[in-house]
Amino acid sequence: MRRILLPALAALVCLPAGTSYATTSHSPARQCGVVRTGAAPIAGAEVTLYQAGRAGQLPRVLAHARTGSQGEFGFPYRRPADPTAVLYLTADEGVVRLAAALGSPGPSDQPGSPVVINERTTVAAGYALAQFVDGRGVAGTYPGLQNAAAISHNLADVSTGGIAPLLAGPPNGALTSTLPAFNTLADLVAGCVAGQTCQALFTFAQPPGKARPADTLEAVADIARTPGNNVAGLFALAGVKQPYTPVLTAAPDAWTLAIRYVGNGRELDGPGNLAFDADGNAWVTNNYQYSPSPLASVCGDTKVVKLTPTGQDARGAPYYGGGLYGAGFGITLDPKGHVWVANFGFQGSQCPVDASLFYRSVSEFGPRGAVLSPPSGWRSGSIVQPQGTASDRQGNIWIANCGGSSVVEYPRGRPELARTITPPAALRLVKPFDIAVDPAARKWVTDNGGDSVLMMSADGIPQRSITTGGIRRPLGIASDSLGDVWVANSGILAVPCGSDSATDFADAVRNPPPGDRSVTMIGPDGSTPAQPFTNGGLVLPWGVAVDGDDTVWVSNFGGGRLVHMCGARVSACPPGYRTGQPISPAATGYPSDSLTRNTGVQIDPSGNVWLANNWLTAAVQTNPGGHEMVVFIGLAAPVRTPLLGAPRRP
Repeated sequence: MRRILLPALAALVCLPAGTSYATTSHSPARQCGVVRTGAAPIAGAEVTLYQAGRAGQLPRVLAHARTGSQGEFGFPYRRPADPTAVLYLTADEGVVRLAAALGSPGPSDQPGSPVVINERTTVAAGYALAQFVDGRGVAGTYPGLQNAAAISHNLADVSTGGIAPLLAGPPNGALTSTLPAFNTLADLVAGCVAGQTCQALFTFAQPPGKARPADTLEAVADIARTPGNNVAGLFALAGVKQPYTPVLTAAPDAWTLAIRYVGNGRELDGPGNLAFDADGNAWVTNNYQYSPSPLASVCGDTKVVKLTPTGQDARGAPYYGGGLYGAGFGITLDPKGHVWVANFGFQGSQCPVDASLFYRSVSEFGPRGAVLSPPSGWRSGSIVQPQGTASDRQGNIWIANCGGSSVVEYPRGRPELARTITPPAALRLVKPFDIAVDPAARKWVTDNGGDSVLMMSADGIPQRSITTGGIRRPLGIASDSLGDVWVANSGILAVPCGSDSATDFADAVRNPPPGDRSVTMIGPDGSTPAQPFTNGGLVLPWGVAVDGDDTVWVSNFGGGRLVHMCGARVSACPPGYRTGQPISPAATGYPSDSLTRNTGVQIDPSGNVWLANNWLTAAVQTNPGGHEMVVFIGLAAPVRTPLLGAPRRP
């Protein structure tokens, strides 16, 4: 791409109507900006404004123009009538394609804000829109595509071409390595813009078994989707041209970008699990009352947090009442969008409250946070220390009654019809922890105290207890679209319900004895492989999620890493991979210093992987809670939400 090395523009002003341009229509709506590589303007680039396509459709060209000698461009265009339309800009010359995601169009009587297109905005767009970029452009469905465009603005500020405020400062910024990794990726693109590294970049970015990227935007999206591919080679290329700093000083284990969300910054303390609504908002359980000090005496939290896809509190959030107290791993949304939260009764070691007064309920909220359960919560069904909670497609609510050795069902979400399901002695259920619903609507319940998984019929009849396949102290469980279920075997973690206390749990975490850390796949017929799946990335595995391609994601309560595994649908895995083989680096998973001790993991409609920083790495029991949700950008195949049973593509 040709470059004219002139001083950067001091300000961007939309060009007058007489400026030369090409356009598909005539309209008062205007867009202007400048194209740069680092601080240097790029002249002669072909800038195109697109409306992203719907799933399976090509994007639509709204306008185009060439940049002037200072990299400037401007054009009128017809603003789409659809308020959910996603607009993006590209700047092209040859194999170089820079990009900036704009998002949804603004009011029709206002001009578009001036935009900078550069390597940083290209990396932001390529990662956030990774699951929607292919050789034909950008296309996808609501809400994943729209949310992805908005999330790109958490990485790069398109008004300046600089680092976005969320990435620039706490809890990100200098506190994690994500910002230098982001700059290093921008430098990687800059080498190609300079005409020095394009062919090597496309070779190293090419995913195994897939086509070679045709331009720099595709290359960035390919790196985002396969971050463990050719890591060292890409790192070496990034050193050729370095207009952006600070940068990584050594090659990472993988090219992931993980950002932390904290909502209003005064609410998350021990986030346990999350569930997404139909718009991609994250509803998050929270163990403890917020305090920034681990030495503060905290009791159980009395709120549920709702975060927008970009990490801010939703309108009116957080939400209080309805019996909430010390919620743990249990949260689900039903087909009506109602949110159900299990009140486990978590609290710090010095809290004077008798938790047994509160850990006997679930709470219900409407889609906008209205409290629907009474002040003491829904208590029907002899609930004691409830944990995993799931809704099926009929709206039946299923609750793992960890302290009561049973499963409670609220048929059609009606607590007054509650039934308590206690398996017969032959199907021993000691400490039910999590519940998954498979495509046939059967329920699968992990038994943390019995080293087993209980299989139940669609209507809740206990059928079989699975003890084979290396199941040991199981925690999270998730179904794939083929009817398999995937179990996280912590190996040693005895959850603090029933006869096991929080002290016992904390001791096990501090001094973990040798044990099996693994994942077990259970087939639809209840069969298991002879041995569980193991790899070096698994360190106290806790949560499990299955994405829209049926690949498997595992969070860890130790080690600060996320693990990605090939699922039962091997056609979605890299060529030659087998079921259970790690796709993430086998020795480390996808590590990140954004992570602490993680419990819940879920996939959103944009393909982002969310994890709950539940505990601090060095936890003190007065207040062991972590304070962030961590989001790996563009890493997984999107999932339709709310998740009602097995995952489906949006």
